Amino acid sequence: MVASGASSRERYRTQVREEIKQHAWEQIATAGVSALSLNAIAKQVGMSGPALYRYFASRDELITELIRDAYRSLADAMRAAFGSGADVTELAYTVREWALADPQRYFLIYGTPVPGYHAPDDTTQISAEIMSVLVEAFAGLPQDNPTTPFDAHLDEHRRWAEGHSAPATVLHRAVSFWTRLHGVLSLELAGHFTGMEFDPALLYADELNTLLT
Repeated sequence: MVASGASSRERYRTQVREEIKQHAWEQIATAGVSALSLNAIAKQVGMSGPALYRYFASRDELITELIRDAYRSLADAMRAAFGSGADVTELAYTVREWALADPQRYFLIYGTPVPGYHAPDDTTQISAEIMSVLVEAFAGLPQDNPTTPFDAHLDEHRRWAEGHSAPATVLHRAVSFWTRLHGVLSLELAGHFTGMEFDPALLYADELNTLLT
């Protein structure tokens, strides 16, 4: 009976934490992460401010949980796609679909840093899983790219690649893929292409084609 009661309490705690996070995402979508207020969320879930702090000890702890969830969601989507046989092109569209499905989630991890907030190391570890998938994907492609000074630099600064033995040219392609496609996505989601009368999806496809050829 005691174990059952403890399990029920834990399920309730998990449910309340998820509800708090859902309201946090709604706040972020409306006013941005800088305006995130635990007191406002407490009112929405029908509890006092001090009561809410039993679930998240601070605003930073809540932000950290949201960041972890966002990175984990993308990492899992990438890993699942790659595990199902997705090539680099399909991985690129996995990223795009994930970003377009929830722009606020995208901007929380790839947008402007939250003033005064410092993410713990484990969030970096989750984000490294995403790059690991890309390195694995590019390692399976023909390698005929000429080496560059940046390749040599990467060969000496490859700790981020999680010990992958791929040549520096592979790491370079993975990094270029990540930075250039995120550049297009970030500008598109922030509305910077509005009024330019072209289709950002075609620009994304063209950048991807350039990267692969």
